[in-house]
Amino acid sequence: MQNIRIKSAATDGAERARPGPGRDLSPLLAGAATAVGGVGALLALTGSHWFLRGPSVLFFLLAAPAAAIAAALRGLDPFGRSLASVAGAVVVNMLVAQGMLAVHRWSMRGGVVAVTALSLLLLLLVLVRLPRGRTARRQGV
Repeated sequence: MQNIRIKSAATDGAERARPGPGRDLSPLLAGAATAVGGVGALLALTGSHWFLRGPSVLFFLLAAPAAAIAAALRGLDPFGRSLASVAGAVVVNMLVAQGMLAVHRWSMRGGVVAVTALSLLLLLLVLVRLPRGRTARRQGV
């Protein structure tokens, strides 16, 4: 025997609109992550010797390719997309490091520039990609 519950619209709307201080933290966290990543890239390119340079550069080197890959994987669920984007970011960083070591041109600034260029290229390809597939079929039907 199954029990079927019918929720009223008032309780459903009350669950969605949470009043209080924790309701819109995602834009704030995204802005803070962008600021930390930007400071990390700037510190790496200027050669500053601030004590937080290492962690902020590492955050930038993981977050920049991860954000670009996450933008390309819009169809996945959030956990799968975050896991795949972090793994892809590690792969991009390792490929850049291996390529720079293979040609004997390793430098921290060059690595940051190469990872930034690859991340921007991937993000640009995602933004330029033409909407094909579902939209073209819907217009014809």
